[in-house]
Amino acid sequence: MSMKCPGCASEEVRVSFFHGEEVDSCTSCGGIWFDSGELNAALSAADNGNDSVVIENSLGAHKGASDKSCSHCDVKLEHYNLMDGFQVEVDVCHSCTGVWIDEHEREKVVQSPQIQAALEHLNQKVNVKTWVFQFLMQMPMEYNLKPKTTPWVTYSLIVINTLIFLATVLQPSATEWIYETFALKPVDLMQGQNITGLVSHMFMHGGWMHLIGNMYFLYVVGDNLEDALGHNRFLALYLICGFAAAAGHIISEPSSSIYMVGASGAIAGLFGMYLLWFRHASLTFMFIVYQKKLSPMAFFAIWLAMNLFGAYVGGDGVAYWAHIAGFVAGLIIGFGLKEKVMQANPILAMLNSQELKVAR
Repeated sequence: MSMKCPGCASEEVRVSFFHGEEVDSCTSCGGIWFDSGELNAALSAADNGNDSVVIENSLGAHKGASDKSCSHCDVKLEHYNLMDGFQVEVDVCHSCTGVWIDEHEREKVVQSPQIQAALEHLNQKVNVKTWVFQFLMQMPMEYNLKPKTTPWVTYSLIVINTLIFLATVLQPSATEWIYETFALKPVDLMQGQNITGLVSHMFMHGGWMHLIGNMYFLYVVGDNLEDALGHNRFLALYLICGFAAAAGHIISEPSSSIYMVGASGAIAGLFGMYLLWFRHASLTFMFIVYQKKLSPMAFFAIWLAMNLFGAYVGGDGVAYWAHIAGFVAGLIIGFGLKEKVMQANPILAMLNSQELKVAR
């Protein structure tokens, strides 16, 4: 007996194969019917990075009765979220435990084991260890995906910055020459002098805390961005953000004879890309002694507000306009490349969908 499609009531339902499983597929609307157990078997066979699939037996919240009916049992199907935290709706028959998936949900369901694994990591709670770390170090903890590739450029930048700083510390008698040769001085650049400082200043730091803070934030956001962009593009965009930061500082103080050093501006550019592409991530913020997970949007909004206030007040030797200019450059790059980055990273695109809900 032919099966009537639960989705569009068409009788153009044909047997087809879905990741090795024999399923019923509607040639009219593209939806798929899975008999009991077939969905888990198909997901186990699919290239979704997870061998232990239990989606079909651990559906999320019940969303009420569906307008669709089971063709086998002639009973109303029930709406469920595919899983808690990923509000993709599927329809389930309580009588035969079959599952109906609409065509537009197909790819999201196939990748759901990876989404489930990602959510387990993203939804981790703050604890005593994270509190102690942030209280002592005054650095946030990150909750994000583990990169698929080794972030060689990020590691190399950290090593290069550290070695250059150590070389400066170990040669105190040459400090003045090093700064004069490699730091960025706006007044010199406006006169066409020491143009190489536009690059070299990004690899110099004025003290241990300056170095540690910058390298920690580079490590936190750099690995994920490098994974999404690829090594060469990541390095190119890092340098572009550094140039934008230098331009912001020079425009704000063109006659300044104070040396500008540090990777802060380039890293601020990474912040802009990170908050646009990794909205599902969390960064902890310490409110005096209370630690709270914040979205990248909220975390960097606080960071930007502090820099805008610093730029307005001024006078403490921090190149606030460099930070702001680098951040704006990162936002512009992030908007411009977002579609391409999401196309190249489908799991990242799904994690950025409105259907994903992360606990904070």
